[in-house]
Amino acid sequence: MSVESMLGDLAGVGRSPTGGYRRFAWTDEDLTLREWFRGAAEATGLAVTEDRVGNQWAWWGDPDASLAAGRPGVVAGSHLDSVPGGGNFDGPLGVVSALRAVEALRRDGFVPARAIGVANLVDEEGARFGVACTGSRVLTGAMPRDRALALADGDGVTLAEALTRAGRDPDGFDRDDAALARVGTFVELHIEQGRWLVDEGSPVAVASSIWPHGRWRFDFAGEANHAGTTRLADRDDPALKLAALILKAREVATGLGCVATVGKVRMIPNGVNAIPSAATGWLDGRGADEEAVRRLVPSIEDALGVRAVEESFTATTLFDPALAAGLAELLGGAPVIGTGAGHDAGVLAAHGIRSAMLFVRNPTGVSHSPEEHAEPADCEAGAAALTTVLRSLAAT
Repeated sequence: MSVESMLGDLAGVGRSPTGGYRRFAWTDEDLTLREWFRGAAEATGLAVTEDRVGNQWAWWGDPDASLAAGRPGVVAGSHLDSVPGGGNFDGPLGVVSALRAVEALRRDGFVPARAIGVANLVDEEGARFGVACTGSRVLTGAMPRDRALALADGDGVTLAEALTRAGRDPDGFDRDDAALARVGTFVELHIEQGRWLVDEGSPVAVASSIWPHGRWRFDFAGEANHAGTTRLADRDDPALKLAALILKAREVATGLGCVATVGKVRMIPNGVNAIPSAATGWLDGRGADEEAVRRLVPSIEDALGVRAVEESFTATTLFDPALAAGLAELLGGAPVIGTGAGHDAGVLAAHGIRSAMLFVRNPTGVSHSPEEHAEPADCEAGAAALTTVLRSLAAT
C-alpha cells in the first residue's frame, strides 16, 4: 500500500469544512486514530502495546528479548494529533512511512537482528492542553505526572478528566522506564516545516538539531464595561495591553534574531459588545541562539512592565552527530539541516536515547495549515529512505 493511500485512510478524521484538521489528544478523533493505528499495525504483522502514558508501540519481534540480548530495539514513528486547522502530513506522514517501511522489509524477507518498532506518540502538538510533546515528556520524566494531569483545556477539562472520559485510569499515567529501555535508537520522519529542500533540490534531509523554544503566558487585567456607552478615556481595556504584547514581541524578536508568535489568545467575557475584563496571550519563542531566546521574554517584560508565566522551555537539542552523519552518507549524501520545530525525537534525544530525524520536502514551505503538502513521489522517497535506515540500524 502506498503512503498516499494510507494517508487517504485518515483524511476524513477530524477534518473541518475549511479543509484543516482538528485532532486533539484524547478526543473522539484521537481515539479513532488510535484504533486505526492498532488495526494498520496488526495488519502489518506487528504486536501493539501501550506504555503508562498511552503512547502506542507496534513491534516486529520481541523487544524484551531483544533488550535481554543486548540489542535494544530500533523504533520509527511520529504522532497523529494536530494543531487547530492543521494539515494531514504533520505527524501522520511519519507514522504511515514507518508502517510502510516495516511492510517493505517484511516483504523483502529481511531478518532483523533486533526488534523493530513503530510508535504513535500521544499529544505531540499540545493543542488541547497547552504543552507540546506531553506524551514523550511524561514518558521520560521531563514533565512530572502531577503537572501533566492538572493541565486543562479551553473548556476547563483537565488531562486527568479527559483520560477518565476516554476510558483510561489516570492513576496509571506516569513515567515508564521499562518502555524506554526497549528503545535503542529512535528515528522520526517528518514533513519539512519550511522550504529549504526546494532550493536544495533534494526530496529528503537528515536533521542536525532542534532550535531552543519556549511557551509563555501573559495575563492582563482590565475592567469589564459596555462597548457602546463607555468613553475611550474611561476604559481599562486589556485588549490594548495584549495588542502591545504582540507588537513588542515582533520588535524584540527582530532585534534578537529570533521568531516570536502570539498565536493563541483568550478574552473574558469574549463578547463583541463588551469591553473585556481580562485578556491572555500565549507567546511562542524560538531561535538558533539559545541565549537570544532566553532574553526574549525578559526584554518584553521590562518594556511592558508585566511578568509572564513560563509554561515550557526546551533547550537546544542536538541529535547524535555520528548517527546523523552516518544516515546522510547512507542516503547518498542527503543534506543535513536544523529545524525550528519541536518534535518527540528531540525529547527522546534530550533524555539520552540515540535519536535522528528525516525530513521530506515540502514545496509550499507551509506547515500547521491545510496548505501543508508533500508530493506523492517525495513521500515514497521518504518511506524508501526510512526503509534503508531501518534495514541498516536493525541489521546488527
